[in-house]
Amino acid sequence: MDLRESISNQTDVALSITKPLLSKEGREKNVVFSPLSLHVVLSIIAAGSKGHTLDQLLSFLRSKSNDHLNSFASQLVAVVLSDAAPAGGPRLSFANGVWVEQSLSPLPSFKQLVTTDYKATLASVDFQTKAVEVANEVNSWAEKETNGLVKELLPPGSVDNSTRLIFANALYFKGAWNEKFDPSTTEDNDFHLLDDSTVKVPFMTSNKKQFIRAFDGFKVLGLPYKQGEDKRLTEMVDSSVGQNLCVSDIFHKSFIEVNEEGTEAAAATAATILLRSVQFPTKIDFVADHPFLFLIREDLTGTVLFIGQVLNPHAE
Repeated sequence: MDLRESISNQTDVALSITKPLLSKEGREKNVVFSPLSLHVVLSIIAAGSKGHTLDQLLSFLRSKSNDHLNSFASQLVAVVLSDAAPAGGPRLSFANGVWVEQSLSPLPSFKQLVTTDYKATLASVDFQTKAVEVANEVNSWAEKETNGLVKELLPPGSVDNSTRLIFANALYFKGAWNEKFDPSTTEDNDFHLLDDSTVKVPFMTSNKKQFIRAFDGFKVLGLPYKQGEDKRLTEMVDSSVGQNLCVSDIFHKSFIEVNEEGTEAAAATAATILLRSVQFPTKIDFVADHPFLFLIREDLTGTVLFIGQVLNPHAE
């Protein structure tokens, strides 16, 4: 399996989700989501599917087969999504969970796949008489795995006695800037909204050299995170459990906070482009005083962890 091709396909899927999300749901509000979190949950569902459902999932995920998806997931979980905090890099927590109605018996091959390739935990639960308790258990799991940032992933009423399976993923990221911003230089200035009004918001400021590129009508800024000493990435780059089951809903929640120290982000799902350093003969100012898009991306492989937009820094 070509890892670069798989990541390129994952990026295509991420962008295919982003465009309608921002054009419909995000016309008037800030948005952040994790395409990777959604991708993984759909991949786990594909691992337990067959027939037309499997064909649809493989087509949407730009994948040739379940084996291809599972191999990609295994490499992502083992290397790209490994926690770099012990080596001085970003803290990354990535967890998968599957809750199965106790009257169902998952195939041994499915159980082995999700626990081995996806590092998921499986729980046998009683949806028939304890649906609310199971929903609370999933919500507590998501809150714990995202360091308390994602609360109530499953809204009230989303789990009932007809529920048979819940597939969930939680992603937590906390990275320190490679070059931290000086809090004493942070000042309130005008941020221009889409309706031409302005709001006062704190702007972080730096006069240091940055990864920046100017295009016709827009600019791109890359802010690297502290990487640590983990070399694994560098070395790596050179059945269905029931005939009548269907996906009823997919719930996704995300959170992101950026300050002078770095970035903290989290996402949970149930059911940045960093440019290489270029030397410019002239100084380019990058002032984020208008609505903008952002990404958090693992740079060596190009894996997109989070995508979002900020229309109003004062809004949620």
